[in-house]
Amino acid sequence: MRHEHPVQLRWSDPDSLGHVNHARALSLLEDARLAMVEGPGASMILARLEVDYLRQLYYRVGERPCVTSWVTHLGTKSLTLRQELVQDGEVAIRADVVLVMFDFATDASRALTEDERVHWSRYLDAEV
Repeated sequence: MRHEHPVQLRWSDPDSLGHVNHARALSLLEDARLAMVEGPGASMILARLEVDYLRQLYYRVGERPCVTSWVTHLGTKSLTLRQELVQDGEVAIRADVVLVMFDFATDASRALTEDERVHWSRYLDAEV
């Protein structure tokens, strides 16, 4: 299953060239990732982020572009997400994100719990 999350652009997002600033675009992807997390104890950190900006993203009043996210790899301590932000029917931004389960008390990575594995397995889709 793939997770779909509409994101809200703001009038302050475009830069001087008229397209949405690259850093703001990353926060839209983060919003979509956070919407996938279930429950209060979801402790993970971002370990890797690879982004392709495929076309310009524009702010339009009232428009809510959609970010589609899915798990491409589920490991022992980490998972990899593919995220695509679509505008006008085309992928504008594609990102591959590695998230690592983390124990903040010990300042170390940890294995996924069985509940976490079940949760993230719902989004597992190896087609990239």
